[in-house]
Amino acid sequence: MTKYIFVTGGVVSSVGKGITVASIGTLLKSRGIAVSVQKLDPYLNVDPGNMSPYQHGEVFVTEDGAETDLDVGNYERFIDINLTALSDITSGQIYSAVIAHDRRGDFSGTIQVIPHVTGEIKERFKKLAADSGADVVLVEVGGTVGDIECQPFLEAIRQMRNDVGRDNVLYIHVTLLPYIASTKELKTKPVQHSVNELRRMGIQPDVIACRADYPISDSIRDKISLFCDVERQAVIPLTTVSSVYEVPLVLEKEGLGDLVVQRLGLGATAPELSNWHHIASRSCNYEQSVSVAVVGKYVELEDAYYSVRESLCHAGLYHNRKIAISWIQSESLKSRSDIEAKLRSAQGIVVPGGFGIRGVEGMIRTANYARENKIPYLGLSLGMQVMLIEFSRFVLQSDKPHSTEFDLETPYPVVQLLPEQRTADGLGSVMRLGNYACHIQPDTQAARAYGDGTNIVLERHRHRYEVNNDYRRQLGDAGLVFSGLSPDGRLVEICELHDHPWMVGCQFHPEFRSRPNRPHPLFNGFIGAAKDVLRDGSQPALPLNS
Repeated sequence: MTKYIFVTGGVVSSVGKGITVASIGTLLKSRGIAVSVQKLDPYLNVDPGNMSPYQHGEVFVTEDGAETDLDVGNYERFIDINLTALSDITSGQIYSAVIAHDRRGDFSGTIQVIPHVTGEIKERFKKLAADSGADVVLVEVGGTVGDIECQPFLEAIRQMRNDVGRDNVLYIHVTLLPYIASTKELKTKPVQHSVNELRRMGIQPDVIACRADYPISDSIRDKISLFCDVERQAVIPLTTVSSVYEVPLVLEKEGLGDLVVQRLGLGATAPELSNWHHIASRSCNYEQSVSVAVVGKYVELEDAYYSVRESLCHAGLYHNRKIAISWIQSESLKSRSDIEAKLRSAQGIVVPGGFGIRGVEGMIRTANYARENKIPYLGLSLGMQVMLIEFSRFVLQSDKPHSTEFDLETPYPVVQLLPEQRTADGLGSVMRLGNYACHIQPDTQAARAYGDGTNIVLERHRHRYEVNNDYRRQLGDAGLVFSGLSPDGRLVEICELHDHPWMVGCQFHPEFRSRPNRPHPLFNGFIGAAKDVLRDGSQPALPLNS
C-alpha cells in the first residue's frame, strides 16, 4: 500500500516547506524508495496561468503542459523526477470538479464541504498514488495553518489517517522559530501556537521541522518536544544554509531520513547521497565567478524567474563558477547610456520569457547590445523573439519589424500567430504548453551544446506566437541560423547567429528541465561561453546602435 507524508506550515508563509518536501523526497529516493509529490494550493484559481508573476512568482510547466506552482519545479529538480498535472491541486480545481459532479447529477441531496469537497481532495491523493506507482506520496499543503482557505485541505489530510491506516500516514509540520534581537534568543511560543492550531483541526504532528536563522540549542528542542507532544528526535533543526542544495544533507544529518523510514515501516536500502555531497561541496567552494545580467519584466521579484536562476546555478556548478546575477528591469533600458551603464560588465546576458509589451523595447536594445559587442546571449521564449526582432531590424534597416503580439499593424510581422491559432477576433487564444519535439540541426551551437549526434529533444513550451516563416530565407541569408525546428520543419524552435561566440534563442523554456547534477545543455553552453569573456566595467563599451 502507498504511504503518505503530509507537510503543513506554521507561523509564516514562505518558511521553506517546498524545499523541505523536495529534500525529504530526495532522502527517500536515495534509499531506493519510489516517490511522487503533490502541492495543494488553497487559492480559487484553477491554476496560476493567469496570475501576476509579482504575486505568484514563476509558473512552472510540467511535461504534460500543466501550469503549476514553482514548488513543483523544486520537487522535480531535487528528486530528479518528471511530474504531471496531478502534482498541483488548487481549491479552484476541487470546487470546479464538485460543481461539475453536481450538475451531472452524481450527488443526491445537499453538496457540502464534508464529505463532498474533502472526498474530491482525497481522490486526488489516491489517483496520484495509483498513476505514479509510488511507494510514498509526499503532499505539501500550501499556506499556513489557521488560514481559512486551507481548512478543507487540512480536514482531508486528517481523514486520510483513518482511510488508509495510521501506520501509512505521517504528518510533518514546518514552522518558524523567530529570533528576538533585543534578547538574543529564539522564541518557541509561535511554534506552540501553530501546533495547537493544527491540533484543533484534529492533526497531531509526528515531526516538527524548525526553521531558524540561528543555531537551535538542545534546550529549545526539549521545550518544543515537551509542549508540542513530539518525541525529541522528531524535533528537527533546520537552520538557514548558504545553498538550498545543502538542505537534504542537513536533514539526513539530523536523522529525518531514518526516522521517516522507521515510522512508515518502509523497506529501504542504505542512503546513497554522494552526488549531493559533491553538489553541496562545489556550491560552497567556487574558484571564480561569472557575471550574468538577467534583463526581464518582473525582476523586482526574483521568484518570477526561479527556474532561470537555478538553471544558471546548475551550469555554474558544472563549470565551477559562482553565478553573480544582476537583475535588470528592461523598462529602465531606454537609451544607449542606460545600456552601457547597466550591461558593460556583464559576461553574459539572459532575456527570459514574459507576456505583454511593457519593457519589450528595452529587451530589443539588450539583444542589439549583445550582438554588436559579441557578448554571450541566451534568449528564452520571448527572449528568442526579441532577438529575432532586433536582427530583423538590422537586416531590413528599419525599426518597423515586430511581433503582432505588440504591434498588429507592423509591415514586417516577423513573429506572429499561426493561422490555426487565430480566433474569430484575430487575437488568438491557443497556447503551446508542455513537451514538443525539436529537431536539432547539425554543425550548430545548439548541436554542440546538446551533444553532436543528438537529433531530437523534447522541450517544454509556454507561448502563443511563432516565427513567421515568410522571413526565414531572408534572415537566414543574412546570418541567422535556424538550428532547431519542429520535426516537420514548420516551426522554429532555436535560432542563433553564425558569427557570434554564443547568441542563441529558443522558443521553449529549457530552465524547466535543468537539474543540479545535470544542467540543461543550453544553459551549460551559455555559461561555458560567458566564463571566457573578459569584461572590465571601467572601459568604454563597444559601439551600440540606438
